[in-house]
Amino acid sequence: MAGCTVLVTADRRSGELAAALERRGATVRHAPALSMIPHADDDTLVAATRTLVADPPDVVVATTGVGFRAWVEAADAHGLAGDLLGVLGGSRIVARGPKARGAIQAAGLQADWVAESETSAEVAEVLLSEGVSGLHVAIQHHGAGADGLDDVFAKAGARVSPLVVYRWGPPPDPEAVAASARDAAAGEIDAVTFTSAPGAEAWMRVVEAQGVLDDVVARFADGSMVAAAVGPVTARPLESRGVPTLQPERGRLGALVRALVGHYEHIESVALATVAGPLTIRARVAVLDGRVLPLSPTGVGLLRLLAAAGGDVVLRDRVLDVLPGDSRDTHAVEVAVARLREAVGRRDLVKTVVKRGYRLELEHRA
Repeated sequence: MAGCTVLVTADRRSGELAAALERRGATVRHAPALSMIPHADDDTLVAATRTLVADPPDVVVATTGVGFRAWVEAADAHGLAGDLLGVLGGSRIVARGPKARGAIQAAGLQADWVAESETSAEVAEVLLSEGVSGLHVAIQHHGAGADGLDDVFAKAGARVSPLVVYRWGPPPDPEAVAASARDAAAGEIDAVTFTSAPGAEAWMRVVEAQGVLDDVVARFADGSMVAAAVGPVTARPLESRGVPTLQPERGRLGALVRALVGHYEHIESVALATVAGPLTIRARVAVLDGRVLPLSPTGVGLLRLLAAAGGDVVLRDRVLDVLPGDSRDTHAVEVAVARLREAVGRRDLVKTVVKRGYRLELEHRA
């Protein structure tokens, strides 16, 4: 991923995700679209946990991994972890997806059933088909709210105990999120990672508020920018706006990173073959034969223009269009091309076509 600029939109575990991407050569930008506000010291959560210990549930629904872990940690902080785990061990535990199951297993418990679609709708469908009338159902909610589970089960005759462990809050740095949306539209970012549906929705709403939705969607659609979502639920706010997503086979951060690496390895394998080696152009840099070129933004833009022509001639007037300023002096073109050749270190890569313009020298050309 050398030369790739990746935007991380998550707050929680962003450092872990960024480190994994940086180890693979990416440059990482942080712009969390939401913050996660824990309730570890919330009197309401502690009181609800005590009540649950005294009145054990028949069924426990764990909606998120982070929420379930935070619940156990909060119970431990108040001396309730042993009692809580004992109660949970005697209940039927339902996990809303693999991440929730992982947290359950980390607590030394086992999920009795897992909604592989990671949706509350699947949880509701299965439990309602089995019947919940007369049962005590405890639901650990995620930051986006109850998803209607409380009402659905209550109407079906269950006694419901909701537990809110954390909630979503505003972004830590709203201007950073707004800037990331503008930069994504302007071609400054190669990939954007999303690890939760609320985070994906929040970032796309900022894109809309900045007036750059069409540009951002267009970049995602043409493949010049990648939307990497940890799973199908996270991807929904993106896909509802016409954004194609890259998703790993398993909903894990490590799998997300591997999916991105695999994507860019494929791009490298089909990179433009030039006389100087394979050429790939990222949002802000160019990589030639595995080497990140020391180019200015103007140099990257010029090389992108030549690469897009696929070895055909690019006229001088067209080169002038991508240079900064309004000058139509062809001397500016000559200077820009000379600087590009110097930075590349291979004068034969960019050929001059007399009285016409310039072209990249591709491997197959004589």
